[in-house]
Amino acid sequence: MARTVTLRPWQKAALERLAAGGAADFLAVATPGAGKTTFALTAARQALAAEPGMRLIVVVPTAHLKAQWALAASAFDMHLDSQWSPADGGLPGDMHGVVTTYQQVAAGADAMRPLAANAMVILDELHHAAEDRAWGDALRTAFDTARRRLALSGTPFRSDTHAIPFVRYQGDEAVPDYEYGYGDALADGGVVRPVYFPRVDGMMEWSAPDGSLHAHSFEDPIAAALAGQRLRTAYSVEGEWLPHVLRQAHDQLLVIRKRHPDAGGLVIATDQEHAKAIARLFTDRLKVRAVVATSDDPEASAHISRFGSGTDPWIVAVRMVAEGVDIPRLRVGVFATTTTTELFFRQAVGRLVRWTRGSSGQKSFLYIPDEPRLRARAFAIAEQRRHSLRHEDREASPLLAGDRPLADEQISLFAPISAVPLTGGDGPDWVLEGDGPPEPAADAALTIALPPLPGGAWGAGGAPDGRTRREHKARLRRLNAEKGRLIAHHTGLTHAAVNRELNRVAGIVKVGDATVEQLEHRLDKADTWLRQASSRRVG
Repeated sequence: MARTVTLRPWQKAALERLAAGGAADFLAVATPGAGKTTFALTAARQALAAEPGMRLIVVVPTAHLKAQWALAASAFDMHLDSQWSPADGGLPGDMHGVVTTYQQVAAGADAMRPLAANAMVILDELHHAAEDRAWGDALRTAFDTARRRLALSGTPFRSDTHAIPFVRYQGDEAVPDYEYGYGDALADGGVVRPVYFPRVDGMMEWSAPDGSLHAHSFEDPIAAALAGQRLRTAYSVEGEWLPHVLRQAHDQLLVIRKRHPDAGGLVIATDQEHAKAIARLFTDRLKVRAVVATSDDPEASAHISRFGSGTDPWIVAVRMVAEGVDIPRLRVGVFATTTTTELFFRQAVGRLVRWTRGSSGQKSFLYIPDEPRLRARAFAIAEQRRHSLRHEDREASPLLAGDRPLADEQISLFAPISAVPLTGGDGPDWVLEGDGPPEPAADAALTIALPPLPGGAWGAGGAPDGRTRREHKARLRRLNAEKGRLIAHHTGLTHAAVNRELNRVAGIVKVGDATVEQLEHRLDKADTWLRQASSRRVG
């Protein structure tokens, strides 16, 4: 059973503020990589220990993050069902709660409301609730009677047109109860990596949807609609700009891998077909295999998990690795998407900032077009880095205007003609690797005792082999089903009759509601019954 946890200073300070506040709602905004999950699960462990019978509900943006949160919670001996659905009704007694998505809450808010009545709710990356008005309404329906609501976000957010429930606003800005920014994390050391932004200019030629021909570099001031077409031209796999950038990024990654052998790179593509075409570029031009993770692939989450724990050099994705996914070995990125909002850009940067304990030289690099919108995004982050690290970077180009979302265009009528990289932006000395900020010495005051969870069926105990309790129970159910089939075969009884008897001796109504203890007891009884049936048959 996990008895202690070592926190970062901001996590301990945020926990103390959360405990002192006493309000039902708390919003913590902390830069990606700072450890929001550890902070939230420590708070949840304290809440569940203080109030026996309290449930824990975690809401996340994507299905992949459900498994990630369930595994993280199991390290705190809190067992969350990542496959729960409203059709399941209640929870077995040995499960502390569920992990679900905002989309699932929107589809079943009324069914979730009873489960949340005595619950602590963690709303991960809460700003996603503003993407659809129905999502915000569903959150209020599902969770307005919850005991506590802890909201998390990796970046400050605005209400725009859809205000999010359970959040205080000043004007249209969300007001966090605790905020820990990228500059704060860099200054503390040992929390996040400094990210640098090599920028690559280019000359792009394309045919616009109205048939007009255009040729512009990223330095040329043009209208927003044409700026979107210019980016699409640069990202075309038929041109030379993108292969040039991929080679620069790969060379950088090879330098890093001399000191960090399993370091990896991420390319954020525009759409699914683009991602697959970029993977082919890696194979054809660089003779390197790149993992592809797109939402149309049912195995995408498995690909991401294997990449995270493996040594493959590159992964290409659209949005699946853009937020929340924890792959600390990512050190190099290529921004090859036309989604240029500040929130999305910061989320992309957040994939590269995860600090690896005990390792020096932890600079990360995100390669971007030397384009006004993206340049402005990069400069804003670089300014925090310069202030925190107190050294001069050569990013002195003036900011350019035009910070508006890229306009939609008739893609079917748009045609890139050529994209050629130009010298400029940041020079070749970007490939030099050096030491990042120092890692602070251990501080015993940051190691806190975790209160024991209530006993009985709620007690401690993780599954064997690092599985979550949900995964362990799924294995036990499969074994029970196999033994039931064998018993039916040896005795001539129907499967239904065998299952009724095994459920009766195990004290359960249905297998889906059983605890681990009940499933193991049922399996023992099945083994005994099977041995007896086999002996009679032999005799």
